[in-house]
Amino acid sequence: MNTRISLDGSWKLFYTDHERFLNFGGNINTAAALAASGFKSLVASVPGNIALDLHREGIIPDPFFGDNILKLQELECLHAFYCRTFDYKGKEPVWLVFEGLDNFADIYLNGKLVAETANALIPHEIGPLSLQNGTNELVVHIKPDTIEARKYPLPVTSRAMKYNWDSLYVRKAPSAFGWDIMPRAVLGGIWKSVRLETRADEYIADIFLRTVSVDMAAKTARLVADFTVSSNRNAMRGARLVLSGKCDGSEFCVKHDLWHNVGRFDFTVQDARFWMPRNYGEPNLYEVTATLERDGKTVSERKFKTGIRTVVLERTSTTDQEGSGEFCFRINGQKVFAMGTNWVPVDAFHSRDEERLPEILPMLDDLGCNIVRCWGGNVYESDIFYDYCDEHGIMVWQDFSMACAAYPQDETYRKIFEPEIVSVVKRLRGRACLVLWAGDNECDYFYDDPQKNAITRKWIPDILALYDDSRPYLPSSPYRDAEAVANGNVTPEDHLWGPRDYFKGDYYSTAPAHFASEIGYHGCPSPESLAKFIPEDSLWPWDNDAWRVHSASPERSKHAPYAYRNPLMASQVRTLFGHEPDNLEDFARASQISQAEAKKFFIERFRMGKWRRTGIIWWNLIDGWPQISDAIVDYYGCRKLAYQYIKRSQQPVCLMFGEPDNSGIMTLWGVNDTQSDVEIEYNVTELDRDLVYHTGVATLPANSSVKIWEMKYEAGTQRFILMSWRGGAEGKNHHMTGMPGIDYKIYTKLARRAGYKL
Repeated sequence: MNTRISLDGSWKLFYTDHERFLNFGGNINTAAALAASGFKSLVASVPGNIALDLHREGIIPDPFFGDNILKLQELECLHAFYCRTFDYKGKEPVWLVFEGLDNFADIYLNGKLVAETANALIPHEIGPLSLQNGTNELVVHIKPDTIEARKYPLPVTSRAMKYNWDSLYVRKAPSAFGWDIMPRAVLGGIWKSVRLETRADEYIADIFLRTVSVDMAAKTARLVADFTVSSNRNAMRGARLVLSGKCDGSEFCVKHDLWHNVGRFDFTVQDARFWMPRNYGEPNLYEVTATLERDGKTVSERKFKTGIRTVVLERTSTTDQEGSGEFCFRINGQKVFAMGTNWVPVDAFHSRDEERLPEILPMLDDLGCNIVRCWGGNVYESDIFYDYCDEHGIMVWQDFSMACAAYPQDETYRKIFEPEIVSVVKRLRGRACLVLWAGDNECDYFYDDPQKNAITRKWIPDILALYDDSRPYLPSSPYRDAEAVANGNVTPEDHLWGPRDYFKGDYYSTAPAHFASEIGYHGCPSPESLAKFIPEDSLWPWDNDAWRVHSASPERSKHAPYAYRNPLMASQVRTLFGHEPDNLEDFARASQISQAEAKKFFIERFRMGKWRRTGIIWWNLIDGWPQISDAIVDYYGCRKLAYQYIKRSQQPVCLMFGEPDNSGIMTLWGVNDTQSDVEIEYNVTELDRDLVYHTGVATLPANSSVKIWEMKYEAGTQRFILMSWRGGAEGKNHHMTGMPGIDYKIYTKLARRAGYKL
């Protein structure tokens, strides 16, 4: 029987800077040697981060307040030594499992070096090990990433952004080195759980179910099971794998006699329950039990959940203004309009990620999202995240952890990187929610000819061919294949950032993309949230170092690469309202209105264009540290106005106005993402004068977008229009005409009347 012993909790932490470490010259492989070294020490938490321990002990100030985050750059040279003892009584060999080590680590057990690691993104299993009967001592030396990075060469083909050159060979979240949405916070630690494991002589090491085909009408599906059994027995004959599953009255049970420790078998599920994304059916999950039997007795058992579904990505290399391209997901043969958010780091210190998830994940449901894109600047999320998406019908687009760089393609990087891909693919391939592997985020932009990127064109596809052929793969996002490069890089899937000017300007209104996998707009946090991380004397006006650092520049200079973000936000406010408020409260509210109207426009443009347009993944849900950003929820969980607007715009059944055409006609659209026709009664009211424009009845066909009414618009007039509906569905939405140059006071008054909390 496999057993687990947690080593989480309090550890002794010794630390020193790099120069002192080099000059020390003594042993660092035992706690006694470290105690005699003269290095500073404290009590650390595991899981944790060195910076958090230093702050808790009062050694450094709160990294998130003022410009304190910049002080962490002075500590990037630290060596950290985690030490603890544990008792063990037994004779069996054990495995030492680190779920996450950030990053370069030497691991000593009872004074002996047992492993060296160089990847923070995947677990590390060390064993089998022989422990002392009684007290054992573990020492983990975490080396400074920035120092270790100096050991690697710089290939002439590699490129990076200003703050990220030292990240190229360092396998941790790329954004940890500084990004426009995340601070530079490179310090690491033992950031996930640690445990000891004993393992039985024979057990199920891995099992993976994938759906080969479905017949929705006949309610049948063909599945394939791949399995691996770890065994020390003389022969596999006599062993049997029993696979059984249950879901809402549907059951299957398959028995497979073993002749080898690995294998594959297929079977058919009758009366199947299918996994479908939100708005397209139920996310049915089978509770599966895999049992290893020998001579009729159970020797190992694994329980997990699986969903029956196929996924296809229909895509072309290019598109044009006429919409000749395509980028559309089909789940179980059904075309799906994807609507959701980019998922970025939820905390700059990833040891705190899991504790934040229970508050954040329900927002995806509340907002009506059916897809999240796991952005390539992040870590790979915990099982809590994927469990939630499986259970709530939320599709996951999974980038591999690379972003905005031309990574090395030498053998050194390959030896570090390929085990990561194998580990991640094997861990996540059984997830029903996972509908796409993507090689990276925006790395194609860093090549004149992206086809020369062997990492995403060769290394990753070769690994997927070995371990997962059950879902599509996109080499990059956006993906520029040879045809796209030859034809001007107009791709059907795109990141629509552009000039970031008026959100209804030509760029956003005419972008030919079928699927926007990134699009966003700035919104200032509330004054209450700002006061938690900006010093009182820097709260207003906004053009100062504290605001710049939290926007998120790793340096104070007005000329730094990310210093443009706050001036851009102010410019967007001036564009919409014709002026910039002279106080913090009105400035923050005006900025949130600008952001909310922008994201509403982006979402509704794509929904009204269904199926010419097939999906939008806006940027982004929540901040990973206190900052001024595109997120619609700040780090403290305070929701910006855009949250309310998006919740209305993403209702499964929704009414929305398009922009006036050349003759001044505005069209009211009815969008229905459900799988049944919906009949509604609706009202269109101008709130300014309490004038009812129109009352009508409409039938909205299933999974469609249709015109239901037209009205003449008088150019230049500013009207706050409320659309409400009831019957087969109930809801409301609004449309503001006459933008830009709207009156701030009138707008806020009418928005409150429309039911928004400002």
